[in-house]
Amino acid sequence: PTPPRRMPSRSAALGSFLSLAAIPFPLFWEISGTETRSYALVSLLVLLEAMLPFFLVFESRKPQARELVTIAVMCALAVAGRVVIQIPNFKLICAVVMLTGIAFGAEAGFMTGAVSAFASNFFFAQGPWTPWQMLAYGGCGMIMGFLFRKGKLARKPLLMGILGFALVMCFAGPLLDTCTVFLAPITLNWKNILALYISGFPVNMSQGLCTFAVLFL
Repeated sequence: PTPPRRMPSRSAALGSFLSLAAIPFPLFWEISGTETRSYALVSLLVLLEAMLPFFLVFESRKPQARELVTIAVMCALAVAGRVVIQIPNFKLICAVVMLTGIAFGAEAGFMTGAVSAFASNFFFAQGPWTPWQMLAYGGCGMIMGFLFRKGKLARKPLLMGILGFALVMCFAGPLLDTCTVFLAPITLNWKNILALYISGFPVNMSQGLCTFAVLFL
C-alpha cells in the first residue's frame, strides 16, 4: 500500500509565503530606479522567488528514498534526452519531464524538470537563462501532473501528445522566448520584442512536435 503523504510543515508554508510575498520588491525597485534598468537581474530574482516555494514544500514532506531514486532516474533520462540527441531544437527532455508528472504527480514532475534543466546545462552552459529553463521544464511536469492526477484525464497517447504539444507552444516556448527578450542585447521596444517572439516560433514548433511524438509513441 502507498504510505500516506506528509503535509508540508509550517516552516515550509511560512517560507513559501514570504518568498512569494517578496516578488513585488524587485519589481518596485526596478520601476522606481532612475539609472539603467537591469531587466535581467530583476527577472532572475523574481524567478528564484517563484521557484523557492516548490523546493521548500517538497523538502518539508521528507520524501522517501524510493521517491528520490525514481526522480533521480527520470532526471538522468531527461538530461540524456537533451544532451545525447544532437538534433537542434528536437530534444526529449520536455517529454520525459511530462511523463514523470503524469506517472508520479505534479511535485515529482516539477522537481524532475527543474533539476534536469540545471544538470544538463553543465554540458551546455550555465547562465542567467538557467532559472528560466528550470521554471519552463519544471512547470511542464507540474501542469501535466495536475491535469492527469487521480484519473482526471485518461492516459491516452494521443491526448497526452496533444497536451504536450500545447504546453510547449503556449507555456514553455513563450517563457523561454521571454528569457531571450530580457537577456538579448537590444533596445526593449515592441518592434524588437515582437521580432524575438516570431523568431522563436519555429524553435517552439520543432520542440513541440518532438514532445508530441515521444508522448504519442
